[in-house]
Amino acid sequence: MSLPQPSERELLVNILEPLFDDFQFWFARSQNLLETENIDFLSEGEQADLLERVKHAQQEVATAKMLFHATGEQVGVELSTLTPWHQLVTQCWQVSQRWRLSQQQDG
Repeated sequence: MSLPQPSERELLVNILEPLFDDFQFWFARSQNLLETENIDFLSEGEQADLLERVKHAQQEVATAKMLFHATGEQVGVELSTLTPWHQLVTQCWQVSQRWRLSQQQDG
């Protein structure tokens, strides 16, 4: 007995909803870190630039999610749009990890 195949819409919802939520979660965490902590290994300008890129990506994700819902979950997101978000999340993870390690060494 074979399982019914999900529709394209179901696939989009099952893939994009959690992906949007993940991006929003990690960008919010990164924004909080960058706004509340002095990251010693980043210059003030580098930290400000990273924060601005995070804020811009948050707006892009929110817009993509809004458009996704406005189209009745019928339209996906181009990989060329997702890739920079993923790269930024990865960069933020690296900064966060390095910052945590520096805090452990200082403490």
